[in-house]
Amino acid sequence: MRYRDRKGNTYIVENGQEKMLPFLYGTVPGRMLLKLLTCRPVSKIVGLWQSTPFSALTIDRFIMNNNIRMKDYIPTKYSSFNDFFARKIRRSRRPICEDEQALITPSDGKVLAYRIKDDLSVKIKNRTYTLNELFDGDDVTQEFRGGFLYVIRLTVDNYHRYSYVDSGTKSENTFIKGKLHTVNPVALDHVPVFHENCREYTVIDGDNIGRHVMMEVGAMLVGRIVNHHGAGRVKRGAEKGFFMFGGSTIVLLTKKDIVPDNDILFNTRKGIETLVKLGEQIGHKKGTL
Repeated sequence: MRYRDRKGNTYIVENGQEKMLPFLYGTVPGRMLLKLLTCRPVSKIVGLWQSTPFSALTIDRFIMNNNIRMKDYIPTKYSSFNDFFARKIRRSRRPICEDEQALITPSDGKVLAYRIKDDLSVKIKNRTYTLNELFDGDDVTQEFRGGFLYVIRLTVDNYHRYSYVDSGTKSENTFIKGKLHTVNPVALDHVPVFHENCREYTVIDGDNIGRHVMMEVGAMLVGRIVNHHGAGRVKRGAEKGFFMFGGSTIVLLTKKDIVPDNDILFNTRKGIETLVKLGEQIGHKKGTL
């Protein structure tokens, strides 16, 4: 897996999850195990256990194995692993870009950006997913032709709370029930992951960047999405929600007058993700740079 930071440094990372995925998706025993892992009773049991006091015993090892910088987070005593996983960061560690005309990233993660063409499809790791499949047949995406779709992939070491990218008025949340699978790119060679995952989206009429869509995608095992608000006014940089345990993804759709920053477009064309942190600029209005 390759990604670049905003300074242009390239990293190649292979973690334990990546080593496991070829077995899960590429072998008969692996697929049998995957079917067991992704059934809802197992997912629910794992989720319940992660909320017990006993699960807190796994926190220290998890921090060590994933090199998490705990000094970035607000000190607290965690009652469970889920409590730890949804930990809050010091706001000074995630400043929000002051330019309100800029498109900011809603979360930490690694981003790819694609132009939405007439066929409304996005190619991720050698697999193509139509927007029709992603949004379960909803025609909400039609007005975004010519715009851009951003895929922001979070990993377990990331901050798993996410924020609004603009102030404005949001619709009610729409939940799409699905089968839980991993969002790690290696898995995308084998199954249409996003089409199988549970996901939730909302349409926001932004004061500065215009109408846009935010979608949260759950992951294997728990994959739980927690959004705070229904329809109403929202504020740029305010917390929208958080993910419970599991790598997760945010999909962002914008109209054609909002374009990704050049480094993100360049890296995407090369098949390289760009490392980003919540609140930093990832796009801008045409003519503002």
